[in-house]
Amino acid sequence: MTKTENIEHQVQEKLNFIYGPEVGGQTWDKLAGLLGKYQNLQSLSPQVAPAERLTEQDVMLITYGDQVQSGSATHLQTLHRFLNQHLQGTINTVHILPFYPYTSDDGFSVVDYKQVDPALGSWEDVEKLHTDFRIMFDAVVNHISASSAWFQGFLKGEDKYKDYFIVTDPNLDLSGVTRPRALPLLTAFDTAEGQKYVWTTFSADQIDLNFSTPDVLLEVTELLLYYVGKGANLIRLDAIGYLWKEFGTNCIHLPQTHAVVQLWRSVLDILAPNTILITETNVPHKDNVSYFGDGTNEAQLVYQFPLVPLVLNALHSGNAQHLQNWAATLQPPTNQTTFFNFLASHDGIGVVPAKGILSETEVQGLVDTTLKHGGRVSYKNNPDGSQSPYELNITWFDALSDPNDTNESLDTKVDRFLASQAILLSLQGMPGIYFHSLFGSENWQEGWAQTGRARTINRQKLQYSELEAALADPESRASKVFYRYTELIQKRTAQKAFHPNAAQQILALHPTLFTLLRSGGGEQILVIINVSGNNQNLTLTEFGGSDLVSGKKYQAGAVLELQPYQVLWLKS
Repeated sequence: MTKTENIEHQVQEKLNFIYGPEVGGQTWDKLAGLLGKYQNLQSLSPQVAPAERLTEQDVMLITYGDQVQSGSATHLQTLHRFLNQHLQGTINTVHILPFYPYTSDDGFSVVDYKQVDPALGSWEDVEKLHTDFRIMFDAVVNHISASSAWFQGFLKGEDKYKDYFIVTDPNLDLSGVTRPRALPLLTAFDTAEGQKYVWTTFSADQIDLNFSTPDVLLEVTELLLYYVGKGANLIRLDAIGYLWKEFGTNCIHLPQTHAVVQLWRSVLDILAPNTILITETNVPHKDNVSYFGDGTNEAQLVYQFPLVPLVLNALHSGNAQHLQNWAATLQPPTNQTTFFNFLASHDGIGVVPAKGILSETEVQGLVDTTLKHGGRVSYKNNPDGSQSPYELNITWFDALSDPNDTNESLDTKVDRFLASQAILLSLQGMPGIYFHSLFGSENWQEGWAQTGRARTINRQKLQYSELEAALADPESRASKVFYRYTELIQKRTAQKAFHPNAAQQILALHPTLFTLLRSGGGEQILVIINVSGNNQNLTLTEFGGSDLVSGKKYQAGAVLELQPYQVLWLKS
């Protein structure tokens, strides 16, 4: 049996598990035709060893397609221009947040999966951007807009779409279903056949797709292949944990969901093996890393959600022990998988992933500090009817430092911010950087006032000319952050020891110092980051080297005198 035949056999087994042998066999017949239709994808890129699909040079920027705007070009063209001018050689991969036509949630309520929002640009703009950068596409396939042709066809009673969505009796006890939002799970719609209650996990405008209908699975599978044909190097499976619904369960992380992800991985391994799947699951660590599967059969990347509240806790408290204890447990299952490390994104700072790591008092401390710093807090509904914090809505810079504190200097705040980013860049995995983090953006209170949506506070769109002026001003916060941050990234991407799968050893040398040793490619780098606002001393024992950050050399046995929030990357 050839490798392809073996993978095809695995796909058939997954379909039989999901739908049973009879329907699974029928679905395989259709899927086999789909594989034939897209077999040309195999010639799009040269084969790369699985362990080298990601390297130390891979750093991803997370951005909206209209993040930078000017009146002289489409938004995607303007973004491309900014990236070429300021980030060539620093960032090599761009996650363009959903750039399809949409009706709500800043792009995550998609009307048409296969079109580019005309307000942003065109497929030609995406393809041109792809000539200079690798691109990650969003697959927002847990749900679709209520205005989409699929759901409108359902409302009209069209036969094709009658089982594309989940109709549920509102009298059923659904209290055990995991809820990510404090919104109703079901939404009533008037249809050609009368009023029906439809499953809406995230909002009344985001209608969950029914993957128990094989044609839905086939539609979405073809969509992923379409994205690869349009240049997607990575595909982000948004909110994937909620994909499969089964009455009597919590409807999250079900075996069928994992089987679907594994099926997609197998299909891509046949037609586009260099394409990387990344799962977005804002949940506790154990559930999050379950999407690695056995390390060869599911996602190659998973979002490292616990990192965010743990770094925030470390820099608020000046104590890295929780962060170090957790990081010491991390180990990707194989050299074909790794973590997607990030500290900020278009969403808020999730606190659910910190469950079991931080105490309730410590989580409440993050909540209280966020509110003090001008942020907002979003809540979720619990099965017992109570509510608990789900995410903190605030920019990362303002989450770390009180914007109202005029006694603390901007330089100290920038040092604290860059210490957090150095943690991100140092850890095993691929780093992802939100656009606003490059400039230390402040809370966008005007946006929050305009929309009433807490997440808007971290989603301000920027004018090209104003951003250029800020970067040209050496005293501006944007300039102070951007040039130091990009220099740090460039130093990181030149080191084999920062390969995503290079060995990592956490060294608990001092509570206020986040310390680890990275080893790979014949290199060793000792990372020491002071998470406190106080001077700290540390005696090097057997390790000496040159600090990649400052250029200063240290001998083994030397006493290091670390300034507040200082970062050292000592290369032996």
